[in-house]
Amino acid sequence: MASTQASTVPPRLWIYGPWLDLIVGCGAWSVPLLLISYSGMADSLAWPVAFYALALFLNYPHYMATLYRAYRNESDFRKYRLFTIHLTGLVLLTVILTHFWYGLLPWVFTLYLTWSPWHYTGQNYGLFMMYARRAGPSISSFTKRILYSAFVLSYVVWFVNLHTGVSDQQLFVSLGIPAAPGLYARLTLGAVSLGLAVVGFIRLHREIGWTRMVPPLMLFSTQAIWFLVPALLSALPDIRLQQSRYSIGVLALAHSAQYLWITSYYAKREALTEGAKRWRPLVYFAVLIVGGIALFIPGPWVASYFFHYDFTTSFLIFTALVNLHHFILDGAIWKLRDGRIAALLLSSQDRLSTAASDMSSQVVHGWRWFRSASPAARGLRISVACLLLGLAALDQVRYVRAGRSDDEESLRGAAALNPYDTPVQMRLARKAADEGNTDSAVAAWKVAIAASPADPNPRNALLAYLAKSNRFNEAYTIAQQSLATSPRDGALLVDTGLLAAQLGLSQDAATYWQQALAADPSQTRAHLYLGDHLDRHGHPEEAAPHYMIYLEKLAHAQPQPSPEAVLPVLVKLAQCQVNAGRGDQALKAYDLAQTLAARVGDKKIESLAAINAAGLKSKTEDVNGALRAYQRALTLDEQADDRTSAAADWYRYAIFLRSKNFPSEFAYASIIKAASAGGQDPSVDGAIATARRELERALGSKAAEVRRDDQLVQAALELRAK
Repeated sequence: MASTQASTVPPRLWIYGPWLDLIVGCGAWSVPLLLISYSGMADSLAWPVAFYALALFLNYPHYMATLYRAYRNESDFRKYRLFTIHLTGLVLLTVILTHFWYGLLPWVFTLYLTWSPWHYTGQNYGLFMMYARRAGPSISSFTKRILYSAFVLSYVVWFVNLHTGVSDQQLFVSLGIPAAPGLYARLTLGAVSLGLAVVGFIRLHREIGWTRMVPPLMLFSTQAIWFLVPALLSALPDIRLQQSRYSIGVLALAHSAQYLWITSYYAKREALTEGAKRWRPLVYFAVLIVGGIALFIPGPWVASYFFHYDFTTSFLIFTALVNLHHFILDGAIWKLRDGRIAALLLSSQDRLSTAASDMSSQVVHGWRWFRSASPAARGLRISVACLLLGLAALDQVRYVRAGRSDDEESLRGAAALNPYDTPVQMRLARKAADEGNTDSAVAAWKVAIAASPADPNPRNALLAYLAKSNRFNEAYTIAQQSLATSPRDGALLVDTGLLAAQLGLSQDAATYWQQALAADPSQTRAHLYLGDHLDRHGHPEEAAPHYMIYLEKLAHAQPQPSPEAVLPVLVKLAQCQVNAGRGDQALKAYDLAQTLAARVGDKKIESLAAINAAGLKSKTEDVNGALRAYQRALTLDEQADDRTSAAADWYRYAIFLRSKNFPSEFAYASIIKAASAGGQDPSVDGAIATARRELERALGSKAAEVRRDDQLVQAALELRAK
C-alpha cells in the first residue's frame, strides 16, 4: 500500500526518492534489524562484529556530521559559541573526571541511556514536521501540538518502562518505579499516545491530503515500533528488554543512518548555494568517517596505554559523553524555525539565493589551512586519515579476537594488542582457572584489577578463586590492598572480615564487619557474621539482635529467600535467647523454625528445633508440651535415618522421663533405644552408658524384662502426663 501511494506523490515531497526516504529516512529498515537483534542470530559472534563494523561507517560519522555542521563555518562556530567552545570544554573536563572517579560513570551512563530515546524522538518528530511542511506549509498549530504530544508520550512510556523496577545492570541507575504503577502508567499513556496520533492524523489529512501522508505515517509508525511496542510488550510475563542493548544498539544504528541521510542532503544543498560547482559526496563521507573514528577510538587507546586504564570502561566513558555533547549540540543547530535551515530543507532550489547571500564563507583560520590545497596541509590530512584508519582496523581486529571467548589464542591476541582490557583479562583468567593453571589465572586477574581498581568484579573473582584454593593469606593481602582505594566498600569489608576469620583473626574480622555496617547498612551478611562471632565468644545477648536484624532484612528482601537460608539462623537466634535467659522468645523462635522446616521438608532442622523447644518446655513445667516436642523430634530422627541425632535425642528423652517421675521402665527403654542408635559421638555414648547402669541398678531384675519388651519404646512415644 505504501509503495502504491508513494508512486503517486509529487517528487517535491521526497528528499532523495520514495524508496530511500522510506527505508532509511523514515526508519523502515529498523524493523528487520530489531527482529534480528532479538532472535537467535544475535547470539552469534557474527552479529556484534557486523554491528561494530557498521558503527565505523554509520554511528561514528553521524556524530562527526554535527561537528562538521557546527565548526565548518566561522559564522556557525561563533553563532553556537556556547556549545562549540564552553560545552565542549565542560565535556572534556567530565571525560577526565570520570576516568579518575569511577562512581561518576553510572550516572553519566544512565543520563546517556535515558536521553538517547528522547534524542531519537526529537529527530523523528523533526523529520515528521519537515515532510508535513514540505507537503503543505499551512498546518495548524493545534494539529502540531496534538501530534507532538503523541510523540512525547511515546517516549514517556518508554521512560517509565526503562526506570521500572531495580536495575539489573551495574552502570544503569534505575529510578525504581514500582511494577504495578509502572504497568498502569505504560498502558494508560500508551493508549493516550495512540489516541492523540489518530486525532492528529485525521486533522493532518484534511490539511495536506492522504497522498502526502505516507512519510509522516511511516515516521510515527517507526516511533511506535521503537518505543511504544517494546514498552508495552515488556508488560507481558518473561519479557524484559535490556536498557543498554536497546538504547545503544539497533536504534542507535537506525538513528545514525537516518541522521546521515538528512545531513548529507543539507550539506549538498548548502554547498551548492555557497557557489560550489558540484558537491563531492565521497569527500564529505570520508571526512565524517575519519572524524568519527577520531572521536571514539584514539581516546580510549591513549587512556589505556598511557594511564593503564581499562579500555572497555574508557570506551564507555567516551561513548556516553560524546553522545551527550552530540545531543545538546544537535538540539541547538537543527531547528526548522531557523530561516536558513528551513530554506534548505523545505524550499526549492530557486528560493535559496536570498538565504545564501547572507551566509559567511569564512572559516576558522586553522581549519581553513587544514582544508587548503597546500602540500603540507594535504600531507597532514593524508597522514592523519591513514593513522586513524589504521587504528580503526587494529581496533576491529582486537574486538573480533576479544569476542571469541572460547578461543584462548584469540583472547591472548587481543590482550597482546591491548593488555589493559578488563573483560579480556577476566576471560583469560577463567580459562586458565578451568585448566588448572593457577599462576596464569591469578596473573590475569591482577592485571584486570590494576586496570579497573574501582570495578569490584575482577577483585571479587580473584578473592573467590584464592579462597577456593585455600590461599587465604594471599587473598587477605589483596583485600587489604583493595581497601586502600575503596575504604567504604561494604561488600569488600565483609569479604575481608571472612578472610580474617579464616586466618584466625577473629577480632579483626569483627572490626571489618562493624566497619561494613557503618559504611553500608544494607550489608545484611555482616549482621549474620557478627552474630556468629559474638555467640562463639560467649555474648549471646549481643549476638541475638544481629540475628534478629538479619532475619528481618531477609523477610523484606526481594526475591524472598528460601526457608533453607532462614532456618539455621532462626535456630541460632533461639539458642542465643536461651543462653540469655529469654525462654519465651526462644520458644517462639523454635516454633517458627519447626513450621518453616515442616513446610520445606527439612526433618533435621525441624527435629533440632523440636528437641530444643522440648528442653525449654520441660523447665516451665509444661510436661505435655515437652512430651509432644520430644516425641516429634524422635519421630523425625527416625524418618531422616539420623542415627547420631537419634541417639542424643533418645538419651535426652530418657533423662526427661526420669526427671518427671515417669515409670523407670520407660526411661530405661529409651536408653536402650539410644544405645542401639549410638556409636557416632563418644561423649553421647559415654553419657548413655552411665545412665543405663544407673537405671539397671534401680530396676534390678525388671531390667531384663524391659529389654525383652519391644512394645515399651512405642509406649514411651505415646506417653501423656496425668
